[in-house]
Amino acid sequence: MSVSTLATVPSVCAPLPVLGRDVTVPLVTGGEVAYAALDYAASAPALQRVWDDVAAYAPYYGSVHRGAGYLSQLSTDLFENARRTVAEFLDCRDGDQVVFTRSTTDSLNLLAAALPAGCQVFVFETEHHASLLPWRDARVTYLDAPRSPRQAVETLERALAERDPYGPALVCVTGASNVTGELWPVRELAAAAHAHGARIVLDAAQLAPHHPVSVKDLDVDWVAFSGHKLYAPFGTGVLAGRADWLRAAEPYLAGGGASRKVTRRTDGGVDVEWHDSAARHEAGSPNVIGAYAVASACKALTEAGFDTLVAREQYLVGKVREELADVPQVRFLSLFGDDAPRVGVLSFVVEGWNSSHFAAALSAEYGIGVRDGLFCAHPLVRTLLGSDPQTQGECGAPEAAPGEKSLNAIRVSFGAGTPDEHVERFVRAVKELVTDGARWNYRTEDGRCVPDTSASTAAAGTSV
Repeated sequence: MSVSTLATVPSVCAPLPVLGRDVTVPLVTGGEVAYAALDYAASAPALQRVWDDVAAYAPYYGSVHRGAGYLSQLSTDLFENARRTVAEFLDCRDGDQVVFTRSTTDSLNLLAAALPAGCQVFVFETEHHASLLPWRDARVTYLDAPRSPRQAVETLERALAERDPYGPALVCVTGASNVTGELWPVRELAAAAHAHGARIVLDAAQLAPHHPVSVKDLDVDWVAFSGHKLYAPFGTGVLAGRADWLRAAEPYLAGGGASRKVTRRTDGGVDVEWHDSAARHEAGSPNVIGAYAVASACKALTEAGFDTLVAREQYLVGKVREELADVPQVRFLSLFGDDAPRVGVLSFVVEGWNSSHFAAALSAEYGIGVRDGLFCAHPLVRTLLGSDPQTQGECGAPEAAPGEKSLNAIRVSFGAGTPDEHVERFVRAVKELVTDGARWNYRTEDGRCVPDTSASTAAAGTSV
């Protein structure tokens, strides 16, 4: 199917029901409109199914693992069943561990704390900061941004060929870019890592909500992802994979739950026997509701069918790209080229516009929520924008007023719960802003571009 015919194809399935689909927001120009949540790459709205499951369980909430009462036993079963559900969702191997964390960032920091002594880590500069920064106690080799999947594999192979062949090594790679949405050649990168005696961890934060992730098929050693991007409402993440490094490492947090037995010594100290299971790195009272929400989301996506979800998402991606192809002021960012496979994440810049100003106008005048800035992937965005990779910046919008140059971009992202109307409104809004300019004046406040409501400030049709 050609891109030119995509926009005329009927939507292949209805969006999944999500929370917030009926929320209305005020417009600076007057009136209200249904909010178009197009920032799924940051946090996806919770599936209604997940919320209903959590609400049904909430009255039965109890402390896990250490309670004799019925509710505690029920909660313990639910918590451990959630672990098994996640393992099935990821198609884990026998013997793999599923550790519940707070987020993808927490998961990768946990793995970083479990690295064997002398471990060398290889990571592309294109990674989200959650994957780029946790390896502070390891020897890190940062790899330049590749311009094709093949170049990514070749770059990694060359770097691994030069490493110490006898020491431990780890490769960290994303499954789908949080900036461009492009899919990375994970299976090929895993093969290259293993061929050189290294292990690999997959940051699936952007991949898991959009595509099936099989630990066995991809042959990765670990997978990390976040519940809040997987249509679950609570602060829970997952680290799943091989158990040996995790068992050999000191507990990520020391405390109850991680310890199997604690005894006093005759000299007044204590001896601790730590768990060998996932509990070793889950000290404290776990987020049972969060784990249950993640498991519910895994079930919901599996039952909906990824083939159908992927087809609908690709329809929406094609619609955006086709509709804006005739707007020369809009430039999409890409590493691997416009035709590279991607999930529902697109970043772009608009000629003549400060990105913060453009995003503010989308929100204030059209009720559309997108993201602007460097998306916690500073080196990648600067490379794509052609700016100095060492230029300092913030995760949010830099302090640039409307009309001033800004070294940031705009990101639109969507998924299983996105209605066609939200995408259609976004495309229409982009075209109107490029052609007619903003209808309101804006100012910079605390580093962000916001509508100026101090007086009668309707704009005179200017875009900057």
